[in-house]
Amino acid sequence: MKTLHVDLGERSYPIYIGHGLLQHQELLQQHIHSRQVMIVSNSTVAPLYLQRVADCLEENLLATVILPDGEQFKTLESTSTIFDALLEKRFSRNATLIALGGGVIGDIGGFAAACYQRGIAFVQIPTTLLAQVDSSVGGKTGVNHALGKNMIGAFYQPRCVIADTGVLETLDDRQFSAGIAEVIKYGLIRDQAFFHWLENNLQALLARDKQALAYAIERSCRNKAEVVAADEQESGIRATLNLGHTFGHAIETGAGYGRFLHGEAVAIGTCQAADLSRRLGWLDAADVARIVSIFQEARLPVIPPQDLSAQRFLELMAVDKKNIDGKIRLILLESIGSATLPVSVDKQPLHETLKQYGRN
Repeated sequence: MKTLHVDLGERSYPIYIGHGLLQHQELLQQHIHSRQVMIVSNSTVAPLYLQRVADCLEENLLATVILPDGEQFKTLESTSTIFDALLEKRFSRNATLIALGGGVIGDIGGFAAACYQRGIAFVQIPTTLLAQVDSSVGGKTGVNHALGKNMIGAFYQPRCVIADTGVLETLDDRQFSAGIAEVIKYGLIRDQAFFHWLENNLQALLARDKQALAYAIERSCRNKAEVVAADEQESGIRATLNLGHTFGHAIETGAGYGRFLHGEAVAIGTCQAADLSRRLGWLDAADVARIVSIFQEARLPVIPPQDLSAQRFLELMAVDKKNIDGKIRLILLESIGSATLPVSVDKQPLHETLKQYGRN
C-alpha cells in the first residue's frame, strides 16, 4: 500500500492506494467517528462491493442509498434522494457518508455530505480509474444542470480516499480508457517525464499490468495532491487541471449527459485545446500529433460529435466557471508538460479550431 497526503492544514487527509484494500477493515474504521454511517453507491457497483464495505462496519448503524448508474443521474433529484434517506434514518451531523462508486457517485455523495446539516464527514472509495486518479481527490463535489455541467456544487474535502486497485479488474474497457484520459492530462499539464513514460508504457497500462497501473495511479494522485495543496479552491494553478474540460463539458452537455463518458469528452477537448495552442504559436504540429496519437492509442475518441455546431459549442462554453465578464477563458498548453493559467482567446483562432474539429 502507498499512502499520499493532501496537505490542507486541518483539512488534510490521506490517499491510500493498493490492491485489496477493501479487505482491511481497520483502514476504513479509523476514519469513521460515529455509529451512523450511510453508504451511497449505484446499481452497477453495489452488487459487487457494497457488502464488502458493509462487512468493515459491523458495529455501526448502517444505511444505504443505491442510485441509478450514469452521468444523466448526477442531479439535484439524486441528491434529494440521499437527503430523504438521511432524514428518515434521523442521522445527526456526526454521521459519516461513504461514497462507493465512480466520479458521479463521489460528486453526488460529497455534495450531499457538504449540505446535510451544513456538513457531515465523508469518505471516498472510488471504483473507476478516472475517480481514483482524479475526481475523488481534491474536494470538488456537485451535480449537473441542464444548462451546464458541474455548475452546482461545493468544495468539501473527504476524511480519506481509499483507492483499491483490485476493483478495477471488474471495470469495463470503455470506462478504463476514460480514466486514462485524466492520467494523460497530468503528463500534459505539469509532468513531461510522466508523459514520456505513458508513451512508452501505454500498452502495459491498457493490459492492466499491475505494476504499470499502480505507478500511473500513484503518479497521477501525487500530481493532483500537490496542485490541490497549493490551490484548494481554484484561484490559480488548480485551474490547469481543467485542460480540455471547457471543450469537454460543452460536448457532454450538448450531446446529452451519458452519451459520452467524461474521460471521452476530455480526450476530445484536450485535442481541441492542443490544436488551439498550435494556432497561438505555443505547440508545433508534431506536438499536436503526439497528443492526438496517445489518446487514439488509449482507445479514446478525438473528434467531437458532428451534430454539435461551432456556434453551439460557443454557447455551451460560455457557461463555464473559469469565465469572467462573459469572456471564454481556457487552459491551453505552452508545451507538453506545461499548461497556462486561464487565458482569454481571440475569437478567430477559437472559431478555426471549432471548425477544424466539427461542422460549421
